[in-house]
This record gives sequence, structure tokens and C-alpha cells, in this order.
Amino acid sequence: GDLIFSGGLHVDGKIFGNVIAEGDSHSMLILSDQGQIEGEVRVPYVVLNGQVTGDVYANERVELSRHGRVKGNVYYNLLEMVMGAEVNGNLVHCKDEKKLLEFQSHSSEQGESDDEHSASVN
Repeated sequence: GDLIFSGGLHVDGKIFGNVIAEGDSHSMLILSDQGQIEGEVRVPYVVLNGQVTGDVYANERVELSRHGRVKGNVYYNLLEMVMGAEVNGNLVHCKDEKKLLEFQSHSSEQGESDDEHSASVN
């Protein structure tokens, strides 16, 4: 099922469901090397050392380590990607939090969004 949290969350295992930060704009998710998430991630600040199968929405920052893997689209304000990290999907830069929320709702309704700021990465 879905995991809804505020503050900080460190994941070492597997989550089958969406991971959502509630209310707190300073919430942070750290996914360890062994961590896996199958579902959407909607957290302002995301540090990925493990694998996410699903879209990632971060209105603050996304950090992808060399073991970080995303099979889905990444919607971000700031992105740090180390050599060895993988994104199999689109990278969509979004400065405005309201626009990011529009992408989230549009993606939920249609399964995919189109934007002139997106880049496909395989």
C-alpha cells in the first residue's frame, strides 16, 4: 500500500506502493543501495541509491548516486546525477511547484505528460 510521511524517511527494504510526503515541504526520502520502490515517489527532496520503478516528483531536489536507478519519468527542480546512475524515462525540469503539481495530476489522469522541457533518457 501507499506510505505517507512527513519529515525524513530512510528505506532499506522494498515498498510496493506510492511514497508520498504529506504537508511538510522539507520532507526527505533516502533510498539505500538495497532499497526498492515500485510506485510513484512524491517527495520534495529525494536521494536515490537504490531502484524506483515509477515516476519521481521532487519540487526541491533529486540526487541520483552511481547505484541509483529510475524506471520512469523524473520531474525535478534541481537534479544531481553521478556517473553510473540510470534513468529509463523522461527528465522534466520544473521550477514552479504549481506546474509540478499540474504534471502530477496530469500524469495520474493520463499516465504520461508532454512538455517542451522533457528529455528522454535510455
